[in-house]
Amino acid sequence: MAELADAVASGAIGRISLPGSNPGPGILLKKMLRIGFLGGQEEVGRNMIFLEDFSQKKPGDILVIDCGLRFPEDDMPGIDYIIPNVEYLEKNKERIRGLIVTHGHYDHLGAIPYLIEKLGRPPIYTAPLSAGIIKKRQQEFPETSPLEIEIFYKNYRGQRTKIGVFEVTPFHVNHNIPDSVGLAISTPVGTIFHSGDFKFDFHPVGERRSDPALITKLASKRVQLLLADSTGAERPGFSVSEKIIFQNLEQIFEKAKGRIIAATFASLIARIQQLIWLAQKFGRYVVIDGFSMKTNVEVCRELGYLKIKKGLLISPKESLKMPSNKVLIICTGSQAEDQAVLQRIANKEHKFFKIEPQDTVIFSSSVIPGNERAVQNLKDSLCRQGAKVYHYQMMDIHASGHACQEDLKLMISLIKPKFFIPIHGQYSMLQANADLALELGIPKENILIPLNGDLVELGRDFLKISKEKLEASYVMVDGLGVGDVGEVVLRDREMLAKDGIFVIIAVIDSRLGRVKGSPDIISRGFVYLRESKELLAEVRKLTKEIVARTASRERTKNWTYVKANLRDKIGEFLYQKTKRRPMVLPVVIEV
Repeated sequence: MAELADAVASGAIGRISLPGSNPGPGILLKKMLRIGFLGGQEEVGRNMIFLEDFSQKKPGDILVIDCGLRFPEDDMPGIDYIIPNVEYLEKNKERIRGLIVTHGHYDHLGAIPYLIEKLGRPPIYTAPLSAGIIKKRQQEFPETSPLEIEIFYKNYRGQRTKIGVFEVTPFHVNHNIPDSVGLAISTPVGTIFHSGDFKFDFHPVGERRSDPALITKLASKRVQLLLADSTGAERPGFSVSEKIIFQNLEQIFEKAKGRIIAATFASLIARIQQLIWLAQKFGRYVVIDGFSMKTNVEVCRELGYLKIKKGLLISPKESLKMPSNKVLIICTGSQAEDQAVLQRIANKEHKFFKIEPQDTVIFSSSVIPGNERAVQNLKDSLCRQGAKVYHYQMMDIHASGHACQEDLKLMISLIKPKFFIPIHGQYSMLQANADLALELGIPKENILIPLNGDLVELGRDFLKISKEKLEASYVMVDGLGVGDVGEVVLRDREMLAKDGIFVIIAVIDSRLGRVKGSPDIISRGFVYLRESKELLAEVRKLTKEIVARTASRERTKNWTYVKANLRDKIGEFLYQKTKRRPMVLPVVIEV
């Protein structure tokens, strides 16, 4: 009983009274926090989690962390983005006290325009640059109301922000975009650390380094749980410093005799700044090309995160008047995206630029898994046209913004959490991160690897996955449509992309139940009509037979049934003849 009294006194256990019961000491209830995972587990991107207070007799405040998107997979034709399913949060939006955005990458903030209304438009807490990017992106959605954004103090030196029952202290971390933060969150069951996307760079370029002393100070009171970035957990050693990247890029600038075309991620602000400084040093003018990159550069200049000498930036048209060795083009397209700048240059589709024999092309980015073949084809095309191509496998001209194994070990050692959960990554990455925590002495039973849709229950002395599950399925964005494209539509698109479409247009005499004249046939992506006259003649003959037989047997004007029969029988016939399964669409016109 003494131990129980101590637990009550410490706040680990509270007292509640059941409704309708006599007032009194009540029933003992363990304080608990729930952590919901709506994206970012078993995937790279679509990052979103939430903390939910369960320390009282009814569910309490909710704090959401990040609201990101991811890009579609190869089997999702026509899809623009994939965003989290926030069905649970929408049902409980009146309890959401705030949304924290850890940094300015779209995999952490890109879903805000699509989901903020569903979340009840809570205030958004973030750093200045992230706020600028959020506001700029919101301009693409003019029908939405202005957002309420609260700015974290720029230096993140231990100031606290109260958000409902939570008290949040952001701390600066190095990533590959300025204003990235980790979070120390005081909750009713103890302190939770969220690492954000981070690495330890002891020689960063253009920004200050992370402050291990501040992290240690914030973790001086017992840390209950660490949620740690896992994207780089399979890579040994420390992350490559931006200082090394800068030195290697400088060597390329020294050797380049013609134009330099540097392709990188539009959000990689640190790399853009390095390239601009090198252009200044070597007397080159700079062209920024690519919509998303120009947008980010504009925001960063306004907020003072990019230092660009007056007169250094020129337009693509102006660059054509300059000597080739005086021009640097910084552009999008390092992942061989269809309409990105570098791909258009390689395809000779760019309005101003085409590859010249002495051009130097720099791929200052790693290849996103799944893009390997497309990027290799792009490199080959550039080389065939006479360009000298540099990429990260030749020399260190790109550094990941994510912690490698030694960075992760350092973060875990500084924080010394009781419990550990790896976040942000494919399952093998999450497992590798969990193995590091185990190696550093965190007991196996104190480590969990939750998946999307899991609810984790955290108390003073327990960490477990709840039996309750969240709906965390993909919500797909296609143009202006959000969530209106599902599995059936995707299967149809895959079928169209694979075997094409076959349309049969039949005019039917409703009195006789027979096809008038010869059915028209339209085919796209299946067969070339001019070279398939025999097949088409057989299809026309079969169509007439099917209509006559079905109408006669059914003695009905149920043309829906007739169309279904046409679709099935013609589909079978085409497969027998071609071993292909086009989408068959019968069109019946009754006269």
